[in-house]
Amino acid sequence: MNEVYLGRLPILDSKQNLVAFELLFRSDQQNKVIVTNNSAASANVIIDTYGQIGIENVIGKRRGFIKVDAELLMHDAVCMLPKKHVVLEILRSVEITDEIIRRCSFLKQKGYQLALSNVVQFNEQFDRLMPLINVVKVNVNALDKNQLSALVKKLKRWPVLLLAEKVESQEIARNCIALNFQMLQGFYFAKPEIISGKRVDPSKLSLLKLLLLVVKDSEVTEIENELKYQPGLSYNLLRMVNSAANAAAPKTINSIKRAIMILGRKQLQRWIQILLYAAKQKSGGASDALMQTAAVRGKLLEFIATADRPHDKNHQDRAFMVGVLSLLDTLLGVAMCELVETLSIQKDMSEALLNRRGYLGRQLELIENHEKGEFDRVRSILTEMGFLSISDFTRMELEATAWANRISDTVNQPA
Repeated sequence: MNEVYLGRLPILDSKQNLVAFELLFRSDQQNKVIVTNNSAASANVIIDTYGQIGIENVIGKRRGFIKVDAELLMHDAVCMLPKKHVVLEILRSVEITDEIIRRCSFLKQKGYQLALSNVVQFNEQFDRLMPLINVVKVNVNALDKNQLSALVKKLKRWPVLLLAEKVESQEIARNCIALNFQMLQGFYFAKPEIISGKRVDPSKLSLLKLLLLVVKDSEVTEIENELKYQPGLSYNLLRMVNSAANAAAPKTINSIKRAIMILGRKQLQRWIQILLYAAKQKSGGASDALMQTAAVRGKLLEFIATADRPHDKNHQDRAFMVGVLSLLDTLLGVAMCELVETLSIQKDMSEALLNRRGYLGRQLELIENHEKGEFDRVRSILTEMGFLSISDFTRMELEATAWANRISDTVNQPA
């Protein structure tokens, strides 16, 4: 069987909530989009992969955009993809023929959603296809403000959703939102916007204080006292512990101290780290996407550390923490060097977070390249590391994603 990379690029709405993913498929041998190279075989790879792992483990309750060329669009296998979970993204290279129009009309009637990929100008050939299209993805990186505005005006003739792709900065994101793009995609949400002298959101500051107490192995009484100032957190902690212990311990746990003892410091630390991202920002922001990405990074880095040093639990825990903390500067708008100094973490962790150096830093760099779909770099780093195959890494990423989806569902439940 062909080995395959699976990548997910987050797609956010105009309020920067996570609403979908673009799903990337790459072959190890040629590092090209699989669906443009031997589409019949590629379709089978996609179907087989999802048959084995379940699409819900990759994208949760959200939709996945999958790029299709003319061959895959016409192939019977495309109808095996779950219509409730996917958007078929038609590549720009597809020639809009009568046959393609008929095929798109058939898929639309079947209940599939269709998107146009990488649009930079409006061609007359799109006129016939547009009534069948649900989403138009505009490559905003290739256009200046005037060109983008003119293109948007043309596209508004149809009731389509506009998705800005390759959004690389907060400024471009704001411009796209002003032009009424409903969705955005790009790496801007993971890039910190540092504001000098910015104060951390009080709700996140209390979580940061808690994290500090746990990391520094403070007395349980100190942790308990800090939690008592946060009734919402205390309630969630008790609910989580009671839920987890329900089968084994029929008695309800009402003591915060007892809950901390049952959960254990490492699990408490992980819970606080994830909650930092789950805490909604009053001014809006990509908390949802950041939480997902941070949770996947943490668990995936832990899996890699376990493969690297199977008997070193301390190293595995540090790896998880590095993964989750790697986006904290973005979330809080505070420079990473300040956060590292505040938390007083071990040198190998700070080197990983600040400079991507050392074992953990290199492994974090591997994950970041995978997130961006830079699979040449992924292959190079995996080869350099020497203890992980592409198949191993893909399996770990999917397991980490499934874990992050479960965590997201848990922490976002209403209190």
